[in-house]
Amino acid sequence: MNFNKEFDTNRQTWNKKAEVHAASEFYDLEAFREGHSSLNKYELDALPEVAGKSLLHLQCHFGQDTLSWARKGAACTGIDFSEKAIEIAQSLNRELQLNASFLCCNVLDVSEYISETFDIVFTSYGVIGWIPELLPWAKMISERLKPGGIFYMVEFHPIAWMFDYLQDPPVLRYGYQQKEPIYEEYEGSYTEDAETKILSKEYGWNHGLGEVVTALTEAGLKIEYLKEHPASPYDIFPNLIKTEDGMYERVDGLFPLVYEIKAVKSE
Repeated sequence: MNFNKEFDTNRQTWNKKAEVHAASEFYDLEAFREGHSSLNKYELDALPEVAGKSLLHLQCHFGQDTLSWARKGAACTGIDFSEKAIEIAQSLNRELQLNASFLCCNVLDVSEYISETFDIVFTSYGVIGWIPELLPWAKMISERLKPGGIFYMVEFHPIAWMFDYLQDPPVLRYGYQQKEPIYEEYEGSYTEDAETKILSKEYGWNHGLGEVVTALTEAGLKIEYLKEHPASPYDIFPNLIKTEDGMYERVDGLFPLVYEIKAVKSE
């Protein structure tokens, strides 16, 4: 199936978002320039030793996490489909005198542009919802991993994406395993203040955990673990409470907000 219309709509929206996000308090580039890491506890605990390793960061936005891994000694390549985001990432890389490289392409097309294999493939937070079919994505990950290489993802839980957050209060509207695209059109972005508004037009797809795990295993990866967590490092869902360790949870705790998968390619 051809998804060019959906991909192009999303790319145009994320080109607009990139500049708004880079200027936002949410991403806090001022602190980042001074040495603050954008990485969170989940990914840091999962990948404690990256120095001297090659790392491919899928859907890197404007590169903060890519550059944070580079600061920890990894040889990093970041990819994203937003030309504006990659432009900002490349500028930050030069400014901070780091050694990361960045490439603009659709995540499903990575193997058409990159032949190198990596020790680690990494992706995080709000990424697979932009991908309509996961098996091509998983096969690309396997292609880009060295034998024995690690794939790690940390992502918002599919149950959290079953709600329509354009309603107040949010309404349970979308399927846990939604095959049809979810289209939303709204003013604003998750980083904006009351003064800056953009029109977001987005197509997304919800993927259950079984679908994610099956795609990765069918692509030849061995799952080391699947973990689900009640706490998110980001306050992006309505009515979350901040915990003592700076994370965010639902008041009712009815379902997890985040999950992690760590997988290995066979030797």
